[in-house]
Amino acid sequence: MHNRFLFAGTAAAALLAGCQTTKPTTATTKQPVVETLGTTQVPTSEFSYVYRKNNSSAPEFGTKASVAEYLDLYTNFKLKVLEAEQRGLDTTQAFKRELEGYKQQLAQPYLTEKSVTDKLVREAYDRMSKEVNASHILLRVQPDADPKDTLAVYQRILALRQRVTSGEDFNKVASENSEDPSARDNGGQLGYFTAMQMVYPFESVAYNTPVGQVSQPVRTRYGYHIIKVNDMRPAQGEIKVAHLMIRTTPGMPKADSVTAKKKVDELYNRLTQRKENWEKLVAQFSEDAGSAANSGELPPFGTGRMIPSFEEAAFKLQKPGDLSKPVQTPYGWHIIRLLEKQPIPSFEAMEPTLKSKVAKDSRAELNRAAFLKRVRTENNFREFSKDKEEAFARLDTSVVTGHYKFVAPDYQLKTTKSGKKTTSTGTAQSVLFSIKDTPYTADDFLAYVQKNQKPRPGADPRFVAQQLYDQFVDESLTEYEKANLENKYEDYRMLVKEYRDGILLFQLMDEKVWSKAVEDTVGLQQYFAANQAKYQWEPRVQATVISAASPQLLAKAQQLQKAGSYPLRSGLPAPVPFKANSAELPSAVPTLDELAFRLINDETLTRTNVVGHIKKGESPALARRRADRIVAYLRGKGANAARLTATAETRPAASNVTFELTTTNPAALEALLNEQNPLSVQVQQRNFQKGDNKAVDQFMTSAPGTYTTQQDGRYYAVQIEKLLPAGPKTLAEARGQATSDYQNYLEKEWVNQLRQKYPVQINQAEVDKLITK
Repeated sequence: MHNRFLFAGTAAAALLAGCQTTKPTTATTKQPVVETLGTTQVPTSEFSYVYRKNNSSAPEFGTKASVAEYLDLYTNFKLKVLEAEQRGLDTTQAFKRELEGYKQQLAQPYLTEKSVTDKLVREAYDRMSKEVNASHILLRVQPDADPKDTLAVYQRILALRQRVTSGEDFNKVASENSEDPSARDNGGQLGYFTAMQMVYPFESVAYNTPVGQVSQPVRTRYGYHIIKVNDMRPAQGEIKVAHLMIRTTPGMPKADSVTAKKKVDELYNRLTQRKENWEKLVAQFSEDAGSAANSGELPPFGTGRMIPSFEEAAFKLQKPGDLSKPVQTPYGWHIIRLLEKQPIPSFEAMEPTLKSKVAKDSRAELNRAAFLKRVRTENNFREFSKDKEEAFARLDTSVVTGHYKFVAPDYQLKTTKSGKKTTSTGTAQSVLFSIKDTPYTADDFLAYVQKNQKPRPGADPRFVAQQLYDQFVDESLTEYEKANLENKYEDYRMLVKEYRDGILLFQLMDEKVWSKAVEDTVGLQQYFAANQAKYQWEPRVQATVISAASPQLLAKAQQLQKAGSYPLRSGLPAPVPFKANSAELPSAVPTLDELAFRLINDETLTRTNVVGHIKKGESPALARRRADRIVAYLRGKGANAARLTATAETRPAASNVTFELTTTNPAALEALLNEQNPLSVQVQQRNFQKGDNKAVDQFMTSAPGTYTTQQDGRYYAVQIEKLLPAGPKTLAEARGQATSDYQNYLEKEWVNQLRQKYPVQINQAEVDKLITK
């Protein structure tokens, strides 16, 4: 309801699961090998890493059997990946794009400062113990505004602060001067809020300003603010409420508004004086369609999430079941019922959610700044001021309009031992900065400018150049760090390898096993025939089982079942409209074509009654003619004439034809009895074997007939129609299990072929080093 502008599977995964960020490591170039596949060596460190990661918590970790078993699994995995590489699957553009996408996602946790994140998460949680009531005045200025424009706005906000600290009414000054659109109506008042509901700089100043004081100007992405803290109180936590709403709108006629108020007052009286049922009244009268079907229940909310008047009334309720007096919001009148009060959860419970929010919140800017500072320090970032000034001088006013064009020099480059890029004649290019030994030249920067410029009317070219330069530096530092993650972090390197191998494995497994088992129908049939003994039915019964919530419902279901067919309540064809005083069909009637198809193909449909209707002023006989015309059309399309009837409804309603369908499908019987509760009655009609249904299990050897029983609080009628002896399944009956078994067979055969193609040599001495028990 409420919004403020400041508010802020691959197959390999089963074998190589989950990695966590750990301390930086350096990859070695030559390592001992645990095995050789053909001519490909598998480093001991690689196998040791995945074995430890996936088995360290198992009781048998480090035993000879555990190591041998996992090495066998890992060998099969590596053989498949090796085959994919030999076939060049790792060279396709599709593979490279998919892997690069995963690498971008996997890199994110390594491009932050964990200590900063932890501090921000703890700070946010601590602030959630309090709620601040504040007012503000906003003067807008863009984040990338020219310094002179920024200074002018800053001086204006200082002048406004001087006025309110000298005694002028804050709300009045806000109404007249604030550029927050809502200030004219609310005098800059924001009500109560807590952590993570405002942009971070605003939140921090609000929490650090004493009650009754006005802050110094604070800049956010919206502009400059001054904040007056009106109150600070302990957090109220979250509450869950339900409501009954009578809708009104601000511009509705006065008579309608009065009627709505009388209606909500009457409902409040029925709830509080007559003690009528809440759920019943909500279902009948609430005009909030989104919640009425669920007894008016709303998602839990805390301070600052709802319209203030609604929120205030809700939080005043003390115990579950309490009702508020009718409260008005811009949406209408509400009666609020308290369901539950929820205190702030523990830090441990909220930490994962807070980490996710911090990563998306404006707090992330602090984390990024700390990250960039670390990357600068670790990689000996150096800036060359003279060359930077020369590069800036090459940018003119075209960069302000967004039309700067960079023309790359027409010469070949070579790199000197010092890392500088020079022309073939030895003339050095300007190097603006270097990250470790990598130079970034003026040409690199100017090409970036052309790609990332945008119009900034009235800005100074040098200011625009500095902003683009700062962006270029930050992005270069980030990309440099990304490019070196695999060298710095073993976990990241192994995780990227896991995804890489997983993508390759998925492609080849799909070709050699999964899709092949589905598409190779001849092979599946041959496998099924050779293994028929595995696919056998135990003794079964053909039965209809009715399960009901009460004996009365069970009796009603049995009585209806005797009829054998049931009226459809859903999925009925749409009415067919007719012109006034006419029985002529429209030129195209998709509804009738669809119905004809159903009547021809759905054997459960037992009868279709076509009902003609008329509107006021039309002849009663016209209703029957319309129905007869529809029946004739359906018969002409091939529908069974014996299943079609035509009737007429001559009471005036509308110029159309409607349809009544009956079916033998048990789902229709369920629908008839489950209008109030979807679980009142359930009907199953199929073959059952031992273990499929507890109620049926009691009568597996009984003679055909109907039996009743009670099981787990439900009432059952089990109608045994036929006893079915044990015997072989057909492929159609066992297709799911047979296909899975055939896939396992294909994989086993394929692995045997790979072991012949790439002979496996185990280095037992290295394997023995992993055995610790």
